Amino acid sequence: MAATSRLPAWARAKDIADLIRLSVPIAVSRMAMMLMGLTDAIVLGQYAPGELAYVLSAWLPIGVSLGFGIGILLGVQVLTSEMLGTGRAAGSGRVFRRGLWWAILLGVVLTVALVPFADPFFHWVFVTIAPASEEAAATASPEVVAASTAAVTRILAFGLGGHMISQACSYYLEALRRPLLVTIVMYAGVAINLVANLALVAGWWGFPQMGAEGVAWATTITRWLIAVVMLIFVAALTPGFRRSPEAEKGEARRQLSVGSGTAISNIAEWGGFNVTFIIATWVSIAANAVYGYSVQVMGVCFMFYLGIATATSVRVAEAIGRGNPEEVRNAGRLGVVATLVMGVLLGVLLISLAGPISRLLVREDAVIGGIAIAPAIAALLWLAAAATVFDGLQATASFALRAQGMVWLPSAIHLGSFFVVMIPVCYWLAIPLGRGASGVLEGAFIGVFAAGTAQVILLEWKAARPGVERAA
Repeated sequence: MAATSRLPAWARAKDIADLIRLSVPIAVSRMAMMLMGLTDAIVLGQYAPGELAYVLSAWLPIGVSLGFGIGILLGVQVLTSEMLGTGRAAGSGRVFRRGLWWAILLGVVLTVALVPFADPFFHWVFVTIAPASEEAAATASPEVVAASTAAVTRILAFGLGGHMISQACSYYLEALRRPLLVTIVMYAGVAINLVANLALVAGWWGFPQMGAEGVAWATTITRWLIAVVMLIFVAALTPGFRRSPEAEKGEARRQLSVGSGTAISNIAEWGGFNVTFIIATWVSIAANAVYGYSVQVMGVCFMFYLGIATATSVRVAEAIGRGNPEEVRNAGRLGVVATLVMGVLLGVLLISLAGPISRLLVREDAVIGGIAIAPAIAALLWLAAAATVFDGLQATASFALRAQGMVWLPSAIHLGSFFVVMIPVCYWLAIPLGRGASGVLEGAFIGVFAAGTAQVILLEWKAARPGVERAA
């Protein structure tokens, strides 16, 4: 008993159990989103590894668009969680419907903007401003890279609406503590995406091998199927489409405000990481493959952290709804510690299985521009493992801060860490210093280290302040 009484307040067994109960299904569900991308990369790595650069580079405009939209929609989760914490969940449908209309509008506007934008943008990126590189030109001309990346971007743009709608549904179901429904739908999507990849990329069942464009079509088709099924679940099993009480004054503004800060942070993080794929492609197609596959592994790890971060946000929001500042602080601190523990476990796993993981990602004999891809990936996974820890910390801390009403300072940290620190350092290490794929990953580590450290410090500063604030 004496030993138990000396444990920190946030380490109570019931709180740890609650975090695990909520975060595991969310992590498993979010993992499905990353597994779709990983499946794309693996199938492409077996049949056309040199075309990965086209898919990863296409995610610069697509990823920024998704990050913005997903951020805007986060208010659905935060406000619904507050209503659940105060026993008003039956009236939460208006929050979901507001988010659904925003999702539809975002999908339409972003698709219309991206389709004609792709060709001129990537010509500018890969032909006009790209630094001269004999190594890059030896594997694919800048014009081919630009045209191929633009084609993939246009196809992926047609899936943005489906992704936005399914994200609004996911946030709502998770806030109502029904993450298992999301998990079921998302893993069905992984299976559908795999079948589509085998048909359109591998050429099974008589389909043509479409390479990177096949990956894009598989993703787009899957996103819309997931959106339809999610809407059916919300309509049948939640108050999402039922009549709701009149909204409190300023509720729509609050919902948008919570999401706006997150949208800016997502643009910074997603945009920053996707710019690093461009930098890697400027080095060479081989460098993009080595760095890109390393980041795919980081992305899978990040889904574990995202589960912890999302669960922490929900628990913080519920504590705010109950007006309990001690619970708010404890929920944030427990999330940070859980992230660190998860980081150690994942790091040991990645380092010990580096060889088998690299060979799963690409053919063992895959060579691009004279570089054996699998061994090069294996050599970088230790650094990828270290980077994921700080990437997880920035997510958990920033989610906990936004649930407490602190929106713009976490966003400023993301902008500074990813645009001011990470992108210039990646470029400097990879191109002027000639460190190639290793330099890009080293720069990414420095960026997430800055973000994770600063967000945790800000969370502790917030914890020292009295009072409880709702997201505003």
